[in-house]
Amino acid sequence: MKKALLYIPIVLSLVILGAHFMRYGNLAGVIVFLGLIALLFVRRAWVARLMQVVLVLGAIEWVRTLYELAQARAALGQPFIRMTLILGVVVAVSFCSALLFQLPALKRIYRLDRSD
Repeated sequence: MKKALLYIPIVLSLVILGAHFMRYGNLAGVIVFLGLIALLFVRRAWVARLMQVVLVLGAIEWVRTLYELAQARAALGQPFIRMTLILGVVVAVSFCSALLFQLPALKRIYRLDRSD
């Protein structure tokens, strides 16, 4: 498997999290997530661990958002199943992106074998 392909879900998760913050007018959050994408080029163990923490926290943020939106839509009598499925996939991709750093290829790139 091409190593560059492993970055697609990671970058996608960070971009979507940045867009989530942009929707609420949080420019600082957008800048942070763009900086995190750039940080992926730094091949250090702490970068991989930071990304894992950010992606797991991002997944938690998506679960919180999903809950709030589903509650609001249900209270208004609006359909919410499709939104729940879509955000459920976003949660899964964000969480699985964090797990990608446990694959041997990314462990080698970020020198996690030496620090674990």
